[in-house]
Amino acid sequence: MSRGVVTSIRGLVVEVEFDDEVPMLRELLRVDNPKKAPLIVDSLNKGHRAVCMNVNADSTIQKGMVVEGSGHSLEIPVGDKLIGRVVDALCRPIDGEAPIEDDKMDKRNIFIAPKHGNNFASSQAEILETGIKVIDFFTPFVKGRKIGVIGGAGVGKTVLIMELMHNIAKSGSGMSFFAGIGERIREGQELYETLKSSELLNNTCMFFGQMDQNPIQRMLVGLSAVTEAEYFRDEQNKDILFFADNMYRYVQAHNEVSTILDQVPSQGGYEPTIFSDVKSIEDRLSSTDKGSITSIQTIYVPADDLSDPAVQMIQHELDAVIVLSRTVAEQGIRPAVDLLRTNSSLLSPEIVGERHYVLSLQVQALIQKYESLKGIIAIIGESELSAADRADYAKAKKLIQFFSQHVFVMEKQTGQKGEYFSRDETLKGVEEIIV
Repeated sequence: MSRGVVTSIRGLVVEVEFDDEVPMLRELLRVDNPKKAPLIVDSLNKGHRAVCMNVNADSTIQKGMVVEGSGHSLEIPVGDKLIGRVVDALCRPIDGEAPIEDDKMDKRNIFIAPKHGNNFASSQAEILETGIKVIDFFTPFVKGRKIGVIGGAGVGKTVLIMELMHNIAKSGSGMSFFAGIGERIREGQELYETLKSSELLNNTCMFFGQMDQNPIQRMLVGLSAVTEAEYFRDEQNKDILFFADNMYRYVQAHNEVSTILDQVPSQGGYEPTIFSDVKSIEDRLSSTDKGSITSIQTIYVPADDLSDPAVQMIQHELDAVIVLSRTVAEQGIRPAVDLLRTNSSLLSPEIVGERHYVLSLQVQALIQKYESLKGIIAIIGESELSAADRADYAKAKKLIQFFSQHVFVMEKQTGQKGEYFSRDETLKGVEEIIV
C-alpha cells in the first residue's frame, strides 16, 4: 500500500507526498489521526505528490501526519439494510435511528463506469401514471427514461417532486430512491415526514448532502445514491424510481470544488469538467435487461435564465422537460407549468397513442393562439375579436385552469384536499373543452 506525509493544507485541499508507490486517482486514503480522516485523490503531480480532497472537512489534519492508501476508491455498503434509512454521502445514518452494521454487507465503488446495457430492454413503452393532469398530458412518464423539472427559486420544484414521489411510489411498483443534493434541510425534513406518514419509507432509500455540508459531500451524495440504485437494479432485478433534487446543485458543488482546486473555469464560469461531471451521473441512470431506472430530476435555474450553460448541459440528457414559470405561479396556478416551453420527446403516437397525441397538438395550437391574442386583446379588447378567435381564446383559458390542481403533499398548508386524475380522465376532460 502507498504511504505518504501531509505537506500542505489549503481549506479542503490536502497535498500528500509519497515515497515511491503513488496512489491511484480517486483512491481513498486515510490520515493517521484519531478520526482516521478520509481523503480522495483528485490529481497526481510531479515529485510523487497527490492533491487530495478532505471529504469530512476534518480540521484536525496537520502537516507531517502520515497518510496510508487503501488500494481502492471510496466504497459504500449496499443492500437491504439501507431500505427505509436516511444516510449521507458515505452511507452514515442521519435519521437518528440505529447505526447500520455494514461489516457483512457488500461494498461498491461509487466512481464505477456506467454499465452499457440495453436501455430499451422492453420493446413496449410502459407509461407510469402520475395522477397530475398537466404532467400526464404534456410529459408522460415512461419507464426507464429521464424527466426534468426546471424552474427558478420558489416556483414549486420541490413540492412537485414530492407529489410525484407520493403518487408514483404509492403504486408500490419497484423501489424509490431520493438524492437530496445541496437543498434546504427543512425540505428534506418535510419530505421524510411526508413519506413516513404515507408509509412509503418501507420501500425507499434516502441520501442527503444538504446545503450545510461541504461541497465534496454534496458532490458525492448523488453518486452514492446512484451506486445503491444500480445494486438493486442489477442484483435484485428491481425497477427503480430515482428522484434527484437538485441536479444544478450537483454541478454547483463540482464548481466549488474546482475553484478550491484552482482549476481554470470554462466559458460561463463553470468548472472545465462540467460535461464529464454531468455525463458521469446521467449515463448511470439507465436501464439494463435486469431492471430499469426511471429518473425524475429537478434543475434550479439561476436568475430564471434557461440559457444558463449548466441548465442546458443537464437538459440535453433528458427525455422530457417540465418548465415551471414564475409568471404562471404569480397567477395562482399550481403546478406553475409553462405549457409552451414544456416539451417531451416521448409524446408520440407510438408511445401515448393516436388519441392522446392528436389532442396534445390541438391543445398546443390553442395555447399558442391564446398567447398571440393576449397582446391584441390588451389593445382593442376581447369584444373586437372574431367569433372564432373569441371561442378559441375562451377554450384556451378553460384549458389553463383545467390543468391546475391541488396536491396531496400540501393539504395541511392549503387546507385543500389533494386530487388524483387518471390519464383517461385527463384526456376526457381535455376533449370536453376543445370539442
